[in-house]
Amino acid sequence: MSATQQIAEAFTTARAAGRSLPEYPGTPPATLAEAYAIQAAAIARWPDAVKGWKVARVNPAFAAQFPEERLIGPAFAANVHHVAPGAAAQCPVFEGGFAAVEAEVVIVVAADSPAGKADWTAETVLPLVKSMHIGVEVASSPLATLNDVGPGAVISDFGNNWGVVVGPAITNWRELETVDVETFIDGQSVGTGKVAIKPGPLGALAFTLNKRAQQGETLKAGDVISTGMITGVHDIRIGQQSRHVFAGVGEVQVQITRAAATSR
Repeated sequence: MSATQQIAEAFTTARAAGRSLPEYPGTPPATLAEAYAIQAAAIARWPDAVKGWKVARVNPAFAAQFPEERLIGPAFAANVHHVAPGAAAQCPVFEGGFAAVEAEVVIVVAADSPAGKADWTAETVLPLVKSMHIGVEVASSPLATLNDVGPGAVISDFGNNWGVVVGPAITNWRELETVDVETFIDGQSVGTGKVAIKPGPLGALAFTLNKRAQQGETLKAGDVISTGMITGVHDIRIGQQSRHVFAGVGEVQVQITRAAATSR
């Protein structure tokens, strides 16, 4: 088994068992190509269908080594949660691993993207936006230090994703320039921020389309794109609840549970 397959196997085995890892299982990928090769091998090993993608910024400290503005990771069908107003999405994380919540705008893709087109911009993606929603990414990995190891490690382990929560639609998103957002954990404010619709969510969709095209793949109608954190990356523990308030739009609530073993 190659090093790429060994790392993919270690992460997917730990995720399937609902357990943590004490250290990165091998040598962390040193390039984007190595990182995405591990991610692809892990996706191939996972039994669930990919129903979307999370997008995150690459830490500027790693920009020379990983020279792309953003990174992506898969969101699987079982981890895409559509939540009604007033209800809390039940989202698992890995005990002993990394766990955080991030208020994000989520885009639902309107149609299959054309194969091979890799020059999307925030201006040209508009026809592929079916709807835009307030939402949350639940970031979780069996490795507690995944983010500290760097973007290559994050990419290699499903982009550190274990949930995308899709809340109420932002019905007037085309008229909005920005939205103010605040995150609470167990009733305490932990962060505020402002999302700029065009360079933020629409730019993240363009990046995802281009990245998947470069990988020889497309986005599918109905895919969800979690477009990047707004108020910060907020550590959270099993049993805690978060609330994410998007001014003038609504709010999304998340209840954190313990990830259980799953069949592979």
